[in-house]
Order: sequence, then C-alpha cells, then structure tokens
Amino acid sequence: MEKNTPKFIFVTGGVTSSLGKGIVASSLGMLLQARGYRVTIQKLDPYINVDPGTLNPYEHGECYVTEDGAETDLDLGHYERFLNRPTSQANSVTTGRIYQTVIDKERRGDYLGKTVQVIPHITNEIKRRIKLLGNTGDYDIVITEIGGTVGDIESLPYIESVRQLTWELGEKNSIVIHLTLVPYLTASGELKTKPTQHSVRTLMESGIRADVLVTRNEHHLPKDLKAKLAQFCNVKKENVIECLDADSIYGVPFLLHEQNFDEVVLKGLDLAHDQTPDFSDWNKFLQKSMHPSNEIEIALVGKYVSLHDSYKSITEAFTHAGAAVDTKVKIRWVYSGDITEENVGNLLADVHGILIAPGFGDRGIAGKIIAANYGRRHQIPTLGICLGMQIMAIEFARNVLGYDKADSTEMDTQTPAPIISLMDSQKNVTDKGGTMRLGNWACELLPDSKIYSIYGTDIIKERHRHRYEFNNEYKQEFEDQHFRPTGINPETELVEILEYENHPFYIGVQFHPEYKSTVVAPHPLFISFIEAANHHSLNENINAKREKI
Repeated sequence: MEKNTPKFIFVTGGVTSSLGKGIVASSLGMLLQARGYRVTIQKLDPYINVDPGTLNPYEHGECYVTEDGAETDLDLGHYERFLNRPTSQANSVTTGRIYQTVIDKERRGDYLGKTVQVIPHITNEIKRRIKLLGNTGDYDIVITEIGGTVGDIESLPYIESVRQLTWELGEKNSIVIHLTLVPYLTASGELKTKPTQHSVRTLMESGIRADVLVTRNEHHLPKDLKAKLAQFCNVKKENVIECLDADSIYGVPFLLHEQNFDEVVLKGLDLAHDQTPDFSDWNKFLQKSMHPSNEIEIALVGKYVSLHDSYKSITEAFTHAGAAVDTKVKIRWVYSGDITEENVGNLLADVHGILIAPGFGDRGIAGKIIAANYGRRHQIPTLGICLGMQIMAIEFARNVLGYDKADSTEMDTQTPAPIISLMDSQKNVTDKGGTMRLGNWACELLPDSKIYSIYGTDIIKERHRHRYEFNNEYKQEFEDQHFRPTGINPETELVEILEYENHPFYIGVQFHPEYKSTVVAPHPLFISFIEAANHHSLNENINAKREKI
C-alpha cells in the first residue's frame, strides 16, 4: 500500500441487534486516537430510507445532524462525542442513498446499456462510499460500522462489499471485528456460546473471517469459554474480547483497553502499538462524572420520553456539562401530553430546571406551553431547544402580550397571531426528506446579553433542523416586554435566541446545542443551565431551612 493510504476496520454484529456496535466502534476510535492515530468512523445503515430524517423517533431514536447538514443515525453522535471530531455527509451511508445514486447513474446512461445489478454496481457504490473518507488523506484509520445483524437480507450487499474490499486491500490493511451476544440462561446458570458460533459461521459463509471477536455478556467469560469461542470461531485466544455492561458508556473504552483491545487491533493492521495512550482528559471527566459533589434534577418535557434514545444527545450533553461543574444531573422524564393546569405543580414539583424538548407536530404542545409558563412564573431555570424556543414564545405571547390565540402555523394554520410561522424558503417545499433548514448556521449575539456572557464571543455557529421560525413582526413587542431576541442570523435576520430578562435563566434557542457537546468540550449553554439549576437548588435549600426556623 502507499504510505498515506489508511487502514480499514469493519465492525459487524451478530445474534441480535442493539448490542452496542456504535459504542464499541466509538470506544475503539477513542483508544486509537489516544495513541496518536487520526481516526474517523462511518455508519452503513441497511434501511431503504435515504436518511432517518423522516423516521419517527420511536422507530430509530433521535435523528442526529452533522455540521454540513446530514440527517443521520444517532450513532454518529457517539462518534463525535468520543472522538471530539465532527462527522459529515460522508460518514453516513444508507441503502436508500446507495440505490438512489446507482439509479440516477443508470438514468443518465452512465452504465452504457449494461444490465444494472447488485453485483457489481451496488457493491461498487458501497465500496466507493467506504473508501471516500480514506481518500481525503486526513485519516490513518477508517472504522466502518455495518448496521443490522449478520444474516439479515438487507445487510447482504454490505457484507459482500466488505468481503471484496478486504481482498482488494490485502493482508494487514483491514480487519473485521464481530460483535455478538453470549446469553446467560438463568435456569441452568450457564453462558451459552452456540449463538455466537452460528453467527460467526454465517459470516464465514459470506466469505468473511472475523479477526477479533467482541462478546456482549452479563457475566464474565471463564477462560475455558474464551478458549472454546476462539477454537470454534477460528480466532486467536487473545482476540476474544468481552464487553460487559458498564456504569457509564464512557467507561467502555477502559474496559476494552484493559484487555488490550486496541493493541490487538493495531497488531492486526501491522501498525505501531507501543505508544503510551493519553487518557488524561477522559480520566478527569470520568472521575468528575462518577463522583460529583452536587446533584440536581432536570425535568425533560417532551413527547417521545418513553424512548430515551429520542433525546440521546441532550442527555449526553447533561452528562458532559454536569462533570464540568461537578454535578450529577438526574433526568425527570415528563410526557408533555400528561401535563395540565391542574397537575403541572405536581409533575414539576421540586425540579431545579426545566428543558422544553424539540419535536414536531401538535401532540403534547399544550402541555409544553403549560410547562414553559410554570418555569417562567416560578423563576425555575428553563431552557427551550428548537420547538422548545417556539413554545416559550407562544406562551409569552398568550400570557404576557395578550394574544390569547397565539400559535405556530405548524399547529394552527388559521391562527390570528402567528408568532411562529413557516420560513419563506420553505413555503413551496413539498418533499419532507432533507429539505429543512439543516446544519451549521451563523448567529450574532448581542453584547449586553446573558447568552453573550455564556459563549464569550459575538458570532457563533450552531446546527439547525427545522422549518418554522419566530415571526419578526412581533419582535418589537417581545423586546418591549423584556423577552429579548439576543441572537440573530446575520444573513436572514431570523431570530435564533430569546432570553427573558426578568428571570435568572429563561432562554430559548432555535438551534440544537446538544449536537456539539463532547466529552472533552462540554457545551457552554448546558454548563450555564446546570449552574443556574445549582443556584436554584441552593436557594431552595436556604428557603427550606428558613421555613423550619
């Protein structure tokens, strides 16, 4: 291979889905990065959707957005949080995107009359996408996670593409890591290896031999079972790595490192493995997150709260920022559809902060408005994200400005007070997928604002995912009542941030700050929100003591 050609690592899964391939891939990337290698990770998803942008969060968890506007699987959030490196359109590949590209080429006549088939046309496009990141020259190692489970019909073209690539790249230039489940049968008190054996056999039937086996199990694998797996799965004993449940996903890299996972991988790729990894930042983070001095409770008010992965980036941002200020953040999951004027006090009783979550559609909107009103009137630190900011604006218009029927045209197209309305650029858009305002956009902050003191700069860039915006026709009325637009897009003059001056912390942002938060770079807005919640908690304790006296 040429000197600057990267090495490739393929991560496949077997037995069952949702084993944590994304966490294992991210952990490996972090370990290799700690040894000085330039690493990136990409995800190949077998579903036919072009991207997850139109998927219900209950189907697939949150939709993560990259700086360049790709709507992706939530695993890309893990990649960024572990590597502290932004991903892009090239890091996310779906079957829908692959077939769309091949069909577009066929329509243009690019195949010169040939019959278009899965092999070689689909597999060639998959291989081209896999190698795309490696061709930039920016990385030493490219990790590719194959979504789904080995044996799935949907995954077959990806498995075949990996088989071809491993042969084309040659020995020591790629390895395959297979993640499987080793279930524990309580009745017999045994860990069973047969499902893993069958999974590896299925992989071998496709022409791929696993170089490293990572097992997910609830109990430690005894030496004899490790030896059995090595023998029947045709891998070296030292290449059988177990991955037990950890107290925190951020502890997984160290559990794997203790078993020489990164060293095994580097040896397989014929790369130097004698470097001393630098874990200083991660160790500091883990120490603070596992042993905090304070604890607060934040109410996350949303419509998808029964599936916590729907708000994965938000909860992880709380973990990062909490460690930065020595505070454990406990989440109180509150379904907005349950909130009424009569029970809001009970549902939000004793919380130290309220986060009005993003979302789409009219379900649960009334409850979110009531929650925002409760936070504003009771001086509870409140942060609204995307739709959350819009909810705060609607609540303020109804209860302070006197527009009783104020609303968003997303919920009520006939509202006489469209505080939130469809962006001009969206009015003629009919397709739903990939057409929102997406990716990084600039925002100019007012110097005399709280948000400016949080960021410490006058221009920021944050990621967006929405169609509706604050209606500037009401901007002056909001300013006159001290709910100030303190962040404005310099190109469009659209309002990006609202903050209420008559409140310790009442801020709504149109963008998604949670997407930028990482282990080593917690987001300043979440840090400030937690600090305000800490202060609120301290005041509560002081008042409680006074009442006792």
